[in-house]
Amino acid sequence: MRLPESQVAVLEAASATDERTIEQLSEATGLKPETVTGAAFDLEDAGLVTVATAEAVSHALTAEGETYADAGLPEVRLYRAAVDAGADADPVPMGEVIGAAALDGPKVDIALANYARKGYGEVASGEIRADPEADPEADSEVAALAALVADEAVADDDALDQLVRRGLADRNERTVRSVTLTDEGVTALMEGVEAAETVDRLTPEMLTSGEWRDVEFTPYNVEADAPERQGGKVHILRQTAERVKDTLVGMGFREMDGPHADSEFWINDCLFMPQDHPARTHWDQFALDVAPMADIPEDLLERVRSAHLDGVGDDGDGYHSPWTEEVAREIDLRGHTTSLSMRYLSGHEIGDLEPPERFFSVEKVYRNDTLDPTHLLEFFQIEGWVMAEDLSVRDLMGTFEEFYEQFGITDLQFKPHYNPYTEPSFELFGTHPETGELIEIGNSGMFREEVLRPLGVECDVMAWGLALERLLMLMYGFDDIRDVHGTLCDLDLLRETEVLH
Repeated sequence: MRLPESQVAVLEAASATDERTIEQLSEATGLKPETVTGAAFDLEDAGLVTVATAEAVSHALTAEGETYADAGLPEVRLYRAAVDAGADADPVPMGEVIGAAALDGPKVDIALANYARKGYGEVASGEIRADPEADPEADSEVAALAALVADEAVADDDALDQLVRRGLADRNERTVRSVTLTDEGVTALMEGVEAAETVDRLTPEMLTSGEWRDVEFTPYNVEADAPERQGGKVHILRQTAERVKDTLVGMGFREMDGPHADSEFWINDCLFMPQDHPARTHWDQFALDVAPMADIPEDLLERVRSAHLDGVGDDGDGYHSPWTEEVAREIDLRGHTTSLSMRYLSGHEIGDLEPPERFFSVEKVYRNDTLDPTHLLEFFQIEGWVMAEDLSVRDLMGTFEEFYEQFGITDLQFKPHYNPYTEPSFELFGTHPETGELIEIGNSGMFREEVLRPLGVECDVMAWGLALERLLMLMYGFDDIRDVHGTLCDLDLLRETEVLH
């Protein structure tokens, strides 16, 4: 029997009694792993070997995991410091214990979040209590960290999964292929296998030199499985965003754009959001340590300040809470694209506007939310507004019905809501096609006079912010938007899902 040299080498290196991996055969033959893989599949097609496939999972510590393996998990350090401070007997001020544990920055939040979860104690009203029965030595995550450092197997799968969720370990999956000789392969070796000096492809050099006339080509197996090639494609979220844009343009809207990092003035103050509103803290938005924004029109700044402190119109009362220009000029990542609406409505972006006008944007926003199936730290918002005389909530509801009907969604439900910047206001809900649950898909309303008058707008403006990812959930039945984008996205789902038109 005559076979290509690579196949002969793999056949001779394989065993009839032991499975040998591609890596082992590569080392034994001196061939590249991909060459061994190709030869093994060809030999399998000839019935001379079998190729078994298995998935191997391994874990490795991240840089943060290595830090905690050395210094201790933040919650363990917090517990030990609490016990040392006597918190196992009486509550102790939390700041005192945090300082004794040498925790700072994000480690404080990490420690507090895991302290109660693991039963180390309680944190309430600025004080910390330690459970005297808790045992950090029995912490399964501590043991898992130590095992990974020692390159040992971790028996507790739940602890491993928790380390992965916390970003302290990476989970790696790889396909392992093993080769075993069949009876036919053993027989062929016993009868003798001759290496044929064949070539598997025609090259320009062979054509130029005429060598192609004298070489023996490897037979082409038309029945062999071709290697799978995954080409790139536009992300389904981006495709849907483009379809949303086309739909809104078809409804007579023009597109807005603007900065992702903007001043609190455009993001919140123009929206009549008081500066002490809970949504303006670091718990909800991301502040940037950069120079304050200088390019804010002074007359507009003064009108917005007056609206906050004194109200607008004869009946306006404003907020009886602090307002400072320093806060207004601070830079944040925008938590909504309504900052673009403020820029355009004020005339700051493209000049004064005369009604009727319609504008939209489909852009990314950033919020310090807790990750779950319907929330991410960054997502796409479908922003829109209409400026015209004598608008009503019925006009706003009709706009939504026309828009969502283009995507096959006709069961919208509306719920009254409160916003500091719109009155009346309502939220939109749609029914999830798989679970039957109502999913919140947006927020909307009529801009208040306290928003419009400082901007110089004298007519009605209806506005909304819709979630593009929630639209995807209703269109395709996705039940977890983390499957669509982010570090946990499902690549097979993205490859196989076709955009609906």
